[in-house]
This record gives sequence, structure tokens and C-alpha cells, in this order.
Amino acid sequence: MNLGTLPPLVFDVPWLLLAALVLPLAVWWMRSVRTRQRRVRLARYAESSALRRLVLVADPDERGRTTRLVLIACLAGLALSGPRWGLAHGPVSARGIDMAIAIDASLSMMAPDERPSRLERVKQEVRRLRAMSQADRVALIAFAGRSYILTPLTSDDGAIELFLDNLDPSVVGQAGSSIARAIRQGTELLLASDGSADRALVLMTDGEAFEPADDVKAAATEAGVKGVSLVTVGFGTTQGSTIPIQDGSGTREKRDDEGKIVITRYSPELLEAAAKAAGGTFIPADASDKATRVRGALRTLRTAKRKVDSREDHVPRFLWLLLPALALLAYDTWLLTRRRASHDTANGSSVMPATPSPVALVLLLLVLPVTLMSCTQAPDPAALFAEGNVAAAIAGYRAQIAAGDTTVRTRYNLGTALIGADSLKEAAELLDMVRRESDGETRMRARFNAGYASLVLGRAPQNPDADAAFAAARAAYRAFLTDRPLDADAKWNYELALRKPPPPQSGGGGGGGDSQKQQQEEPPQNQGGLDQKQAEALLNSAAREERDVQGRKQRQGRRPPGGKDW
Repeated sequence: MNLGTLPPLVFDVPWLLLAALVLPLAVWWMRSVRTRQRRVRLARYAESSALRRLVLVADPDERGRTTRLVLIACLAGLALSGPRWGLAHGPVSARGIDMAIAIDASLSMMAPDERPSRLERVKQEVRRLRAMSQADRVALIAFAGRSYILTPLTSDDGAIELFLDNLDPSVVGQAGSSIARAIRQGTELLLASDGSADRALVLMTDGEAFEPADDVKAAATEAGVKGVSLVTVGFGTTQGSTIPIQDGSGTREKRDDEGKIVITRYSPELLEAAAKAAGGTFIPADASDKATRVRGALRTLRTAKRKVDSREDHVPRFLWLLLPALALLAYDTWLLTRRRASHDTANGSSVMPATPSPVALVLLLLVLPVTLMSCTQAPDPAALFAEGNVAAAIAGYRAQIAAGDTTVRTRYNLGTALIGADSLKEAAELLDMVRRESDGETRMRARFNAGYASLVLGRAPQNPDADAAFAAARAAYRAFLTDRPLDADAKWNYELALRKPPPPQSGGGGGGGDSQKQQQEEPPQNQGGLDQKQAEALLNSAAREERDVQGRKQRQGRRPPGGKDW
């Protein structure tokens, strides 16, 4: 077995692992001492031949019993240390609010006065805040000169993490910093959501905005009037820092229109004024543990009950060790009483039927049901898939669906697992169904994976439905690239779907082998009637459309207020 697939093993009390070594040694030592003492005592009364007729001189299975007791002690010592391994997660009930997090993604957030940069520190705080509030529905908004909704209100940590990882100034289409627009868009997004929970807008920025302060205050006041709790969180230092710019020649410092090096500074006044106007909370940049302070500011808000996934990475497994120990103890007790009964019967004594130790029996009756429930718990299909056990993961997802879990997430996971098992046709159909019934990040992932399944299905040799599979793959990736025109993997797969492999040719007579070899050595041909330039034009059409849209937006407001684009 590949060591890379072994489940992680941890212990609740690691130092108690010493018990797994000390207890067996102690048991062996006590057994040895007891045996010697018993033999010495019996030797005082009679010779060994007479003693064997009167009493049970020694255990005929002395070594076997010592081995069993030593093993019982070892298993008990391991159980005491609290071993844990494997994954487990399931739905639990919790209460949470609706929260939009607006993140400043302007160039000034790349300043390194907070290590490694202001933007990276924001991401760290967002992740910590999310970890503290699993039941909250969270939306992400990125803003600079304009604001953009990255995710709607969602509890999907995977989607939130994906957008956080890819967030940088290139995501926003217009340079500058407009806090007022971010507040208005966050307020509109929260008010458009359904639910009984209170709403909060968390604004994370360095406060350096080139817009009238009255606009920011007006937007904050409107948010407060509409029942949105505003929390402004500052980042950066008042001393300021230069802004590193990456280009083809390396790293340089940002300069303004006059050629002077730009120094960006943290501006708390505007953030404090916005929070005050909305009746909210201002958290300064020098405050420690910002995520905890944000949670404290939102603690009084009304929450709603929701089902969330609670994941426990390390499942207690001590019963797996305790059960064999108790079974061995019961077996050893039974053997001992049986031998004594046999000895008494041979000497003419009246004996009761041999029975196991009552204490061991009671322990078994108490522990066995709990142990069996723990051992028979269905493994997590996601963990099985991560470990490479695709067949078991598919069976697990099918069992969940059969039990009534027909959510798009479960069906998406099943479709993705089916790709790993080369059940491509079923995977493509299932993922396409998920794509039609979902939205947001789930739809994008289902669209990409459905296209991949169709692509691999189309490239399979001697597939009579290859043309239909290629057409489905092209449609899926064309739609994907419309929303994400810069995705390199989608572009590559789309090009593969355009360049269908040529059908195999059958040679006549003895020339068939040469014909097949020549066919394999030839480069892929464009079976769709497109040359290289036409394929590249299709691949980049979505990207050009996106650039045109952003260009129009930039021409409408070519420069931010004051001519400052950071």
C-alpha cells in the first residue's frame, strides 16, 4: 500500500503511549513473581507427585495465559492514549447570520507594510472569520474603482476559498478605491436575500479612497437605516509604504502621472466616520485578532437555524482496541474456569458449570453495542475518494442518494467520482444535470467536469458516438470560457475538443501495419473544418469580449477621481 494514502493517526494523550509498553512489562513481571511464589509455598507441604493429586499445582497453559494477559495490557494501554484516525463529517444544526465581506483589491492593498501584504493579511482574517462562523452565509465582494460580487450568500467553504486564493488587483476592472460603491453593492446584495437572520457588511480596506467623504457617509447611513450592520476593518500603517508592481522586467515601484514614487498610507478617519454614520463598529489596523473582534461586534445580531457540515478530521477509535482486549479477557476467564472445573471433576468434587467471569461479561455487554455502532459507521465518501478508493467512494455516494440525499453537491461529487472510475457517459449526463439545476461555483465546476468527461469519451478509440461527445465538450467549455475567459485549463481542453483525433484507417492486404503506424505518427488533424488561426480565434473570443467590456468601463471613467489609480 502506498504510504501516501495512509490515514493520519493522532492520539488524544500521546504520553499515555508509554502505558502500552509499561503495562505489558508489569503484567509479565507480576505473573512471573506469582508463579515462583506459588511454587515455593506448595513445596513446603508435600512432594510434587502428591500435590498434583490434591490441587492444581500449575497452570498447564502458563505461557499461553501470560501471552494473552500481556496482549490485553498492550491493547488497553493503546486505548488509553485515545487513538484517532479517519474522516467523519455530517450535518449539524447551528445558528448564523447573513454576512457580506467587501475586500479592497486595489493596488494599494499590495503594499508590504503588513507582511506579506495588506491583501494577504485580509485573506488570513477572512479565513479565520469564516472558521469562527460555520453557520453564517457569506458573500464575497471585491472592489477597487468599481465593486464586483465574487460569490452570492453561500455556506460553501470550497467556493469561498477558491475565490480568496485567486483574488488580486487584476480581478477588478477599474483601478482606484471607491468605498461608497462597495457599501451600496453589499447592502443591495444582503437586502435581496431571503431569510430571517440579521444582515452584516464587513468592509476590509486600508481606507485610502479618492472620493468625497460625504458619499461614503451617505452610503453607510443608508446601510444602517436599512438594517445592515456595518463593520469597517482597517489594514496598513499610517507611515505608509511603496506599492510593488510586477511586470515582464521584474518588480518596480508604482509611480504617479508625474513620475513620483507613490506612497500609500492607511487612512482610519474615513473608515471610522463610515462606521459611525451606520451605527456600526470600527476596528483599527493596529488592533490584534481582528476576526475575533468582528465576531464580537456581530454577536448581538439575530441568527437563523441552519444545517451545516461539521467535519471531524480525527475520529475516536479507542473502542477498536478495547473490544479485542475485553474479548481476550473473557476468553482467558472462560479457559481458567473450565480447567478448574475439569480438575475438580477428576477428583470427584461437585462443581458448577463453567461460566465466564461476570465482570468481563458485563463489560462486554456494555461496550459491544457502542463498539459495533462505531465500527459499522459508513465511511466518508470524500475521504475514500481522496485516498484513491474510487469504487468505494462511488458506492458511498450512491448510498447517500438512495437514502434521500439528492442535493446538487452530492450528485456533483458522484459525477466527479464516476470520472475517476472511467464511467464517462454516466458522469457526463449526471454533471450536465447538476449544471442545469445549480448556480454559482457549483455550476462552473459541473460544467468543466462535464466537458472533461465528454472530451475523454470522444477521444476513446472506436467510439461511434464520438462526434456527439466532442460537440458536448465544445459546448461545455465554450460556456465555461464565456464566464472565465482566462482559464488556461479550459482553453486547452477546448482546443483538444476542436482538434478531434482522426478516425482509424484500415489498410488492405499486408500494408495494414504500416498504415496504422503512419496514422499514429501523424499530428492531430482539425476534423471540424477549422485551421489553427480559426481555433485560436475561437479560444480567445471570450477573452476579447471581456477586454472590450472592461475597456468601455475604463473609457467611461478613464481615471479615478483625482487621477489616482491605486
